[in-house]
Amino acid sequence: MRAHPVRLAGVAAVAVVVLAPLGLVLYQSLLNAPFFSPAARASLAAYRYVLADSDFHGAFLTSVIIAFGMVGIAMPLGGLLAFLVVRTDLPGRRWIEPLLLVPIFLSPVVLAFGYVVAVGPVGFFSLWVKALVGTVPWNLYSVGGLILIAGLSHVPHVYLYTASALKSLNPELEEAARTAGAGVWRVALTVSLPLVAPALVFSGVLVFFLGFELFGLPLVLGDPAGILVLTTYLYKLTNLLGTPSYHLMAVVAVAIIAVTLPLVYLQRHLLRYANRYITVGGKGLAARPLPLGGYRWPALILVLVWLAVTVVVPLSGVALRSVVATWGEGVHLTEVLTLHHFRELMEYPNLVRGIVNTLLIGTVGGGLAVAVYAGIALVSHRWQGRGAVLLDYLVMTPRALPGLIAGLAFLWIFLFYKPLAPLRSTLFSLWLAYTVVWVAYGLRLISSALYQVGPELEEAARVAGAGQARVYRDVTLPLVRFGLLGSWLLIFMIFCREYSTGVYLLGPNTEVIGSLIVSLWGTGALDLIAALSVINVLLIGAGLAVALRLGVRLHA
Repeated sequence: MRAHPVRLAGVAAVAVVVLAPLGLVLYQSLLNAPFFSPAARASLAAYRYVLADSDFHGAFLTSVIIAFGMVGIAMPLGGLLAFLVVRTDLPGRRWIEPLLLVPIFLSPVVLAFGYVVAVGPVGFFSLWVKALVGTVPWNLYSVGGLILIAGLSHVPHVYLYTASALKSLNPELEEAARTAGAGVWRVALTVSLPLVAPALVFSGVLVFFLGFELFGLPLVLGDPAGILVLTTYLYKLTNLLGTPSYHLMAVVAVAIIAVTLPLVYLQRHLLRYANRYITVGGKGLAARPLPLGGYRWPALILVLVWLAVTVVVPLSGVALRSVVATWGEGVHLTEVLTLHHFRELMEYPNLVRGIVNTLLIGTVGGGLAVAVYAGIALVSHRWQGRGAVLLDYLVMTPRALPGLIAGLAFLWIFLFYKPLAPLRSTLFSLWLAYTVVWVAYGLRLISSALYQVGPELEEAARVAGAGQARVYRDVTLPLVRFGLLGSWLLIFMIFCREYSTGVYLLGPNTEVIGSLIVSLWGTGALDLIAALSVINVLLIGAGLAVALRLGVRLHA
């Protein structure tokens, strides 16, 4: 059966937008100079330089160590939190679950800055602890500190998939174990968690992949200690030779993609397998919460401690730093309170423009992105052909591009293809990069809503003589309008938090809060960073509050 021309056109359009940046990265890596240089020739010199560089070897090894460390922290803690919230009588679990997902929507560069001003060598909490015990008992600027913070902040990714799997389990299996005399922890270790092992493995692969994508945390926390990972190594290559060393940067990008692309496709395979594995049966059965007994309150304290370390500590650090004139030993908080940083922010047109642009890219850009995702989802809706499989792989591909590389690739697209050059200094360049980077996530949001529309409703419209376009317009889209609204709110928060994709696209008229914070970090403008961070958190918090108020699920 031949595919409809509209579907084929949709697949072709997605292929061009997704594969063009990848192709240009590979092409640039095979040149001996930036592609715009008259002296550029085909060569493997860039590969020889990078692969022989000891800094590259160290950055690669550090990325691997951090990725494994993150998995070692996030997998067991995420699985435990999922079991406690989904399958036990943990106190307050209904209001705890949304809070567990907050770190996903916070910008990593804001979190990193928050940790610096909260628990850095002269952070608020560090100085208070030092006043009590005479020393600061931790070292934030270390590989261990970076692993701990990255691992804790990625716990929600494990929680999401494990919780979803646990909700699909037949509760009779746990009840049988309880009847045989097993305690709640034995049920967790021998029944519940083993049955959702595929979901745990999938989330572990996801966290390992995200370890190679880290940029904000190692830039802020690793730079003072000279710690390099692959993304920060690439960032430092930008002007290594006095001019943009695009050929060297492309080699590093290829190295990162060579690791992340197989992991993305492995995730796709594991997720499909996990979904089959956890459908044990028992749909519609009421799952009685397993009693924690005397462990109820200790379990709640564990959850609250994780929330405090992962969310409260960095955000309180950001908030405090934004309202103090100075900070250090011997400084009393009540004597240095000020709103001057916010007033100073308004004196810089590019920073004000960055705030406005962030709001625009989140609202208008998010809405347009949802429209694009909806179009792609409709193209593939109930399509069983090979084209649908190809489209599925295509939309997963950008997930292998860390935001820093995606932004760099799209910068090259606008420089390489001259007709697009005028768009380089507009928000369109940023919107296009954001939309492509998050296409897999956005498509999953829309598709999950579309799958709730019964095929008989669309079939009835066709029997009445409606064409496919009218079926979508009059039946499908109206029925998923709430899902589209929820998707827009989630994309709004994702676009507002995004930072690394805009680093190389930063310029007059394309400023956004995230990329401005990265730029300002290099200048040491902590006062302005603090004020921008607070505004960024408030924007995301507003979106999150509206989403929760409307009952939007915070994941697909």
